[in-house]
Amino acid sequence: MQVEALLLGLSVLFFLSILACKAGYRFGVPVLLLFLIVGMLYGSYGAISFDFTDMKKVQGIGTIALCIILFSGGMDTKIEDIKLVIGPGLMLATIGVVLTSLITGVLVLFTFDIVSVSGVALNMTTALLLASMMSSTDSASVFSILRSKGLLLKNNLRPMLELESGSNDPMAYMLTLTFISLVQQGGTPDYTSAILTLFTQFLVGGIAGFVFGKLFVYLINRIQIGNASLYPILVLTGCIFIFSASYYLQGNSYLAVYIGGVVVGNSRFVHKRSSVNFFDGLAWLSQLLMFLTLGLLVNPHELVPVIIPGLIISIVMILFSRPASVFVSLLPFKKIDNQSKIFISRVGLRGAVPIIFAIMALSAGEPQARLLFNIVFVCTLVSLIVQGTSLSFMAKKLNLTEDPTDLGRVKDFDMEVAEELKTILAELTISEQVLNYGDKLLSLPLPENSLAVLVKRADNYFIPNGKTELMLDDKVLIISDEKESLMNALAQMGVTPEDDIEKDEQWSIFGGLNDLANDIRSGRFLKF
Repeated sequence: MQVEALLLGLSVLFFLSILACKAGYRFGVPVLLLFLIVGMLYGSYGAISFDFTDMKKVQGIGTIALCIILFSGGMDTKIEDIKLVIGPGLMLATIGVVLTSLITGVLVLFTFDIVSVSGVALNMTTALLLASMMSSTDSASVFSILRSKGLLLKNNLRPMLELESGSNDPMAYMLTLTFISLVQQGGTPDYTSAILTLFTQFLVGGIAGFVFGKLFVYLINRIQIGNASLYPILVLTGCIFIFSASYYLQGNSYLAVYIGGVVVGNSRFVHKRSSVNFFDGLAWLSQLLMFLTLGLLVNPHELVPVIIPGLIISIVMILFSRPASVFVSLLPFKKIDNQSKIFISRVGLRGAVPIIFAIMALSAGEPQARLLFNIVFVCTLVSLIVQGTSLSFMAKKLNLTEDPTDLGRVKDFDMEVAEELKTILAELTISEQVLNYGDKLLSLPLPENSLAVLVKRADNYFIPNGKTELMLDDKVLIISDEKESLMNALAQMGVTPEDDIEKDEQWSIFGGLNDLANDIRSGRFLKF
């Protein structure tokens, strides 16, 4: 294929996926599910012919993508947020993953004994390999849904789930590699050697990630680069170095790159904000790329024989394996109530990682890898549809949501403040109720430690003073070091945090379809 044709195809593919992303927020479904569908339509056996069958190249893409996803997840993990939940989070990420794999593996074996799939019989090792591929959860899917609905969770559930989702991939990766090796060995597997190797790689990977992360932060702050645009590239270089160097040290590369991301993300270094934003976009691109890859690789004709066992395995994982592993893992933590455990059990979405693990089995030439890949596809699809679309409903039903306490996003001003500065930005839209206090800026009941620093009127921006005359629909950017006082003042003027959160509590699927159709007809759908 000519490079121009390849680039044209990829550009169209990415554009369709971004449009699907926008639609996903309106439907309240995981946007990665829509990426998956786009990939199927664009794939070799879908509506448009596109050859994507080189497993070695696909595995290489998957390895790089997972490396970036884990490093970005580590950078987003705030030590202050996870201090209170580090115990249960790590238990879910380690013991929980092992228990999910073991329980699911046994039930997979029983499923194949009951339901015949083209005469294929799985042994226990292959069943555990399949279970290990699907044993980790996907934070990107979970929190894209929660953010699209504007939900805030009680009981520190969000940092706990973020910690679990970010740190459970290395355990699932090691289990997958271990069982691929055991399947290829044949005969009687040496489980003792496998467990010892698992422990050694975790220890070396954890130490390497911490040491390399600290060293890299030191280097970033000492190297003076004239071009600020190069700092995000420098951080990307560190991410790749931590991953590859840990591999050659015989450590778990995925654990190392996640811990390295945690160290870097919780340290101060120059141009940190631009680097974090760069990695956030890069991680989403990696997620998008892997879900498109799964869609491109799948052959719909091969799915028919595995639909029934795939559905059975999915139901088993949703209703039994995940809940059992969560409740057992959290037994030592008496303060976590049953409602929280039930919700955590429901947050077991499969994401990009099982795709990469299934591709690893295909690339390794595992005899039944294609069958396992198809089952992973079905289970991922079911998980995204069933669990993904019901998360916000479950959170509300279990009374685990709380009112927003943030001031919302600043949407009309491309400005942010550094984390170390104890100041906040808020955006005030001038309404009739606000104008009741007077049409001068000094008439607004803002707290003493707050400043109105910028006004947007139509498409024009200007710096105001106390005598500035305000007009209806003006946008005022406010900076303050007293969050609670500012929130009280905004509430006094009729502004609540919910005003700046993109959500619609009355949205229904039929109303959403009608709105989406109207948006497409009017051209609003294409406005970003």
